[in-house]
Amino acid sequence: MATFHTPMVTLSDGNLIPQIGLGVLRIDDEGVTSVVEGALEVGYRHIDGAAGYNNEAGVGRALRNAGFTQGEHRKNLWVTTKLRDSEQGYDSARKAFDRQLSLLQLDYVDMYMLHWPTPFDWRSGETWKAFQEFRAENRVRTLGVCNFMPEHLDRLYEETGEYPAVNQIELHPTWQQREVVEYCKAHGIAVEAYSPMARGADLNAGNGTIERIAAAHGVTPAQVILRWHIENGTIIIPKSTHAERQKQNLDLFGFALAPEEHAAIDALDGPTRAGHDPMTFTYA
Repeated sequence: MATFHTPMVTLSDGNLIPQIGLGVLRIDDEGVTSVVEGALEVGYRHIDGAAGYNNEAGVGRALRNAGFTQGEHRKNLWVTTKLRDSEQGYDSARKAFDRQLSLLQLDYVDMYMLHWPTPFDWRSGETWKAFQEFRAENRVRTLGVCNFMPEHLDRLYEETGEYPAVNQIELHPTWQQREVVEYCKAHGIAVEAYSPMARGADLNAGNGTIERIAAAHGVTPAQVILRWHIENGTIIIPKSTHAERQKQNLDLFGFALAPEEHAAIDALDGPTRAGHDPMTFTYA
């Protein structure tokens, strides 16, 4: 079995997060168990889940079966989960988090996140107070958010006096969200990309640009895009249910993009997101 070295990103709170993780969105609760077990076997040490994915119990079974719920294995694993939007609020978040830890069969999670800002039903400030208590109780190491735009991050800071350590956003070559990324960098917030390949759509971006770069390096188009993210310092959570692709998604360090290749991918930025609008969307 190949051994892959995954770089660590140092967060503003001092914690170290593996730069590559496994996303488990749209994998059913039964199927996710074998997918996570396989990922741990090939070397993943970062699993990104959420209550809204309805598969936390399956992830928990995988962690237990593979021996990652306690001891040294647990110390070397990063587990993220997220609060359901419908359970935002101080009291409801306290209840939800207890349930989630039980499903995951863990004593703590490495990162707990607000899933969407829901500005039309804003409860992030009061919810964050519960999050801060979880951290003080040593049941969460790092606090993060997903899909927060600068105005939401400003509001959260105004209400709580704190910025999240991580902002997980849709980010890929054709939707680079440069203003959000620059804001996060200026405020010490690490950027984490979901849909890092636009659910596969960006593999063919730029009239073959990605494919040509891949051919020049003898790698896959997916590896080219993920390498571009790595070189940008972005944390990535590509999803794959296939062992061989999981391995490829970790195997990003045997090549580097030439400056002109990196710039060619930068130039693919466009005006259309693949996912949902944080100003109007709520998940679960």
